[in-house]
This record gives sequence, structure tokens and C-alpha cells, in this order.
Amino acid sequence: MFSIVLFVSLTKAQTAEVAVSLNEQFFDTLLDAMFKNFNAPEFPIAVMQEGEKRRKGEREITSFVNIGFENEGLRTKDKGRVCNESIKLLREIDGVRTAVRFRDGKIYAPIAFSGAYNPPLIGCVEFSGWAETTIDLEYDRNSQKLIGKVRVLNVSLGGTGGIGGGLLAKLVQSSIDKKINPIEILQADKLSFVVPVQNGGGALRMKAVSVRHEIAGGVLNVYIAYEFVKA
Repeated sequence: MFSIVLFVSLTKAQTAEVAVSLNEQFFDTLLDAMFKNFNAPEFPIAVMQEGEKRRKGEREITSFVNIGFENEGLRTKDKGRVCNESIKLLREIDGVRTAVRFRDGKIYAPIAFSGAYNPPLIGCVEFSGWAETTIDLEYDRNSQKLIGKVRVLNVSLGGTGGIGGGLLAKLVQSSIDKKINPIEILQADKLSFVVPVQNGGGALRMKAVSVRHEIAGGVLNVYIAYEFVKA
């Protein structure tokens, strides 16, 4: 499911590059393990604060209630019962599985979900569907991290009975963009390690100095550049 190749460049700086290749099967197995061993990720749905409604107008979604990643979500009362206004990520819904796919040099990630929303005058509305997203990778040299940013391209909703579908789609897009980004993929300083030099009286430190990536042939290739220094 993944392979590691070591390329050594005998240059003045004594550097090497390690290539880690990750395919779609690797991410499918990873997601299976996550959903099997842990609770499904859940976060509060995006809502507009009353102050923002008055300033921006009721039709515009402009802010989020800062309540964090609590599984309780945003709870509101609807005719005596609690409406858990949140979005829960699912492994699969209506034949669409949460996954990572490599197409045309890009990373696509369909995300299945369900949730509930309590629009004014209507009451608690449960919904489900899936979001078509793409993940952009970039290396932040300041923090030395390879990070991913999820962009929602389209949302397909079901289970709303036609009530508030357009608004729910915007809420889902805003919630995913706000609560998931950015995703930390790799941190360079955590990839450094020491190699003992047997019978040499010391050790070498493989110091990760940069990370780059490419997507080719349905595989994500991550290249980690190392410098060899005396430990």
C-alpha cells in the first residue's frame, strides 16, 4: 500500500531524499480503521449570531458561534425536544463512501455526512448527503509542515423533504471549510532521527529539511529531503 525509496545525492552537503508513496488503498484502510476504532467526527453546524444578523442581513451567513469541537454540537430546543445542530462525518451514505481519490494530478475527497438544523419557524430538520471536496497540499516553510486545505466543490443533500436545501448546502460548506482546515499531514522536525554508526564511536542525525509532493499514476508521492549531520 505504500513504498519507501531512498535517494542519496553525494554532493558537498551530504543530502538524501526519501520518497514515500501512498495509494488510494492505503487511505481506504486508514479510514476503515478510524471509523471502526473511534467515534465518528462531529462538529457544530455553522450558525449566524443575532448581532451579525442585524448588521449583515438575515440572508447572509457571516459568522460562527465559537463552541469548538464538542460532540454535543449546538443544542437548541424544538417544541420541548433537543435539536442537536451538528454535522457528523460518516463512512458511507447512499452508496457514496468517504474516501481519498487521485485524479488528474489532484486530490479529491467525497465526504459522507448526516446532521440536523433548526431553521426559524420550521423546527428541527434532519439531513444527510455528501460533499464533493478537493484537497490542496502545500509546504509551509516557516512551520516546516506539509498541510492540506479542503475546498468544498459541491454538496448533495437528501432527507430534507425539500425544506431549506439551499441554505443547508451553504451551512454544510461553511462548516466543513471552517472546522476541518487546515489539515496537518507531516511535520518535518518529527521526521528526523538518529542513525548509530556501529563501531564508529558516534551517530549521524538525519535532519529533515524540506518536504515536497507530486501526484502521478494514482499515487501521492511525498519526498522528504534530509541532511546528514554528526549527532
